[in-house]
Amino acid sequence: MKSCWSAIATGIAWCLAWGEGREHQFDIGVLREMRRALNSAEEVPAQVREIVDRVQELLAIPEKISREEFPETITDLQNKYPNLWNQPGKIGLVYGGVTKVKQYVFEDAKLPDIRGASALLDRINLVDLPAFFDKRPESQRYNIYSPEIKSWLNKSFPREPKLSEALIPEMIVYSTGGNILAFCPAAFVDELADAIEKRYSYVTLTANSCAVGDTFKLLEIRFGLLRDPIEQTFWLDRYRQEYKNPVVEAYFGKLDKDSNEPVDPSCVEEAFANRKSFNELTTKLAVMFNQRRSGNDFKINQPRSGNDFKERPSRRYPPMLETHPYLQRDEADRRSAITRATDNPDNPNQKGLPGNPWFSEVSARKRKAGDRAKQGKIKETHWYTNKEWAADVIEGWVDKFEDFLENQNHLEKLQKYWGDNKLKDVEIAQSLTQLGSVSNGFVAYIYADGNNMGGYIQKITTPQEYQEFSKDVDNATRYAVFQALAEHLHPRQLKGNNKSESTLPDGAWIHPFEIITIGGDDIILIVPADRALAIAKTIGEQFEQILLRQVQIRGVEIKGDYQTQPSEKPIDLSKCHRYLSQNAGTANCQLSTSIGVLIADYKTPIYYAKKLYEQLLKSAKKRAKDLKKHGYCGGTVDFFVMKSVTAIASSIEDFRKEALTKESPQKLKLYAAPYTLHEIGGLIKSVKALKNADFPKSQLYQIRSFLEQGKQTTILNYRYFRTRLKQGKKELRQEFEEAWCKAKTNEGNVAPWMFDLKEGVYETIWRELLDIYDFIELEDSDFISEDLVEAEVES
Repeated sequence: MKSCWSAIATGIAWCLAWGEGREHQFDIGVLREMRRALNSAEEVPAQVREIVDRVQELLAIPEKISREEFPETITDLQNKYPNLWNQPGKIGLVYGGVTKVKQYVFEDAKLPDIRGASALLDRINLVDLPAFFDKRPESQRYNIYSPEIKSWLNKSFPREPKLSEALIPEMIVYSTGGNILAFCPAAFVDELADAIEKRYSYVTLTANSCAVGDTFKLLEIRFGLLRDPIEQTFWLDRYRQEYKNPVVEAYFGKLDKDSNEPVDPSCVEEAFANRKSFNELTTKLAVMFNQRRSGNDFKINQPRSGNDFKERPSRRYPPMLETHPYLQRDEADRRSAITRATDNPDNPNQKGLPGNPWFSEVSARKRKAGDRAKQGKIKETHWYTNKEWAADVIEGWVDKFEDFLENQNHLEKLQKYWGDNKLKDVEIAQSLTQLGSVSNGFVAYIYADGNNMGGYIQKITTPQEYQEFSKDVDNATRYAVFQALAEHLHPRQLKGNNKSESTLPDGAWIHPFEIITIGGDDIILIVPADRALAIAKTIGEQFEQILLRQVQIRGVEIKGDYQTQPSEKPIDLSKCHRYLSQNAGTANCQLSTSIGVLIADYKTPIYYAKKLYEQLLKSAKKRAKDLKKHGYCGGTVDFFVMKSVTAIASSIEDFRKEALTKESPQKLKLYAAPYTLHEIGGLIKSVKALKNADFPKSQLYQIRSFLEQGKQTTILNYRYFRTRLKQGKKELRQEFEEAWCKAKTNEGNVAPWMFDLKEGVYETIWRELLDIYDFIELEDSDFISEDLVEAEVES
């Protein structure tokens, strides 16, 4: 039972007290006094006491209702909660956010443009939209900026009473991951949705956004959509009889996965209770969101503001900027240029950008936001000034990372990252060239996404749970990344810096990473190639450990319970891990991450790299789904090393099937990806074992060439070369032969092969060991020890 009053409840009470009309039904002073009293646990004004009592009654309903207490029929529901159904007035609920994010962010190829596009979207979602509700931002950098948002809102929507007067911070359910879900008074639903879409267009001009909303009765917030008259609502008694109906299955989900076994009655009740909750309201808004995003028109059955009903304009006409074949275009060759970033001839102190690039209005905003100074300050530029569009403050991810290091009070971690460097001396990388220069010309793209998010959300029944879940996942994702970067990286020094592309001097110290985005459960990073797999592994592990409260972050409280339920039968770890399964810990978090890692030359076009690391993420997710059948619910990683841009003509999956799968005479897979997080750790140890053994590089590549000639030939040559080693044999046997390649029928091993009993194929990690060989260091060092070009010649 809920005994404490929540912020969400204050927002709901405000919406009910405001009423269904545009004019508030009580004096605004009464509403404000009610809000103050609720937030401070004091007595509320007498005029709104009945409304507060109804909301308190709603809060008293348990999040998980027992089988005995859940209303069996719709009549039981009416009789049990008559006050909640008969409570006059409806509450508005609005859902919106940015769409086609990658299309906008990766439209330009330069790193500052990508960084700027991502920063603009982050600021809208994390600062601008919450400012509509007068919510103060977490960062003090925006203290002056936030009031400007409210001023813009009042100017854009001047009708009295103003939209900003009807919104309070407690209405926000969540505003992370590029989306916002919030309550509002019923009459302001469409206006708030329009304001969300307009803000994205005002700031970015071309970023796609969408927002929708509807109104609901108080009882629907807890028990999902109810028909009016309520007697016509499809309820549990009917669901018991018709749950096998294909139409009902499509809505509530299929229960009888095995038709030979009867369905447990408790499963029927659980499926119905999970669906008939706040979850059903958000699902309806998600469907409306997809319809509007696709350009479809749809009408609400009833007006939301008395007789003042007006249909919203369609989204089927996206923003377009005209161009002309004979006009100068921007660097992306998409739109007409409006400015060129050259030096100011009248003021030698006003410098342009290297290469004097041309910018359209859209790209100029991205570049100005991306070329920000330290501590979130935007550099003044003479080549682009727009008084109507101000971007004076944009807090980037590097700023947040630096704040994390300063505020966590982990002196050891702080010192490990900074070393002898000082905060003010370390700059942000200005290009992929600079990120590549600190890792021998190679960078790694890390793309991570959460597993089982949808399945977990389906069991959320209240707005408070939604709010807690969103905040928990956002914190776990963000701080997992920060922890991994702090653990495995430190500032690196530029060498051979191309001054035609940079304003930083040769020898400058930079942060060797770029956080493209951290939103909800999505992560896109660019990191040095020689730390990529270790960073990916740590992100996956830290994400789960933070959610399980095994890792404490200062100022962060995880409120949800993400522990998995004990399994009825023990999990066979040998079916989940191919590397020392007996040493693997049991993954016991309901949520995890799948990660795609692409290691590539820094010259690889970023749009091409994006297609590949998205394929790797998809492959890792498929592996996680397959392993879940064996009880594994942890993270997975798929990676690919591409040392030349033309290495893959189609997709990674096709490349592996056609080039790395053989049928002579047994089926052989010359790769073993994707991997579990435990296996990634083993892969790194195996590479170190090869290096400690001082295995001649020519012999390593020779064994790789034998893989295609069959199992016996490869085993024979591997054993021959291994016996000739003068050192490291024991470690190699422990970390490679016995760890990965043990035979299934005896105590021997089939190194360098592994046998997959389920698929009946032999697979090997040898090829992938050599792919990452030059990117794994025995000691912590700034640079890769071997020349990659030389390695390729020897192969």
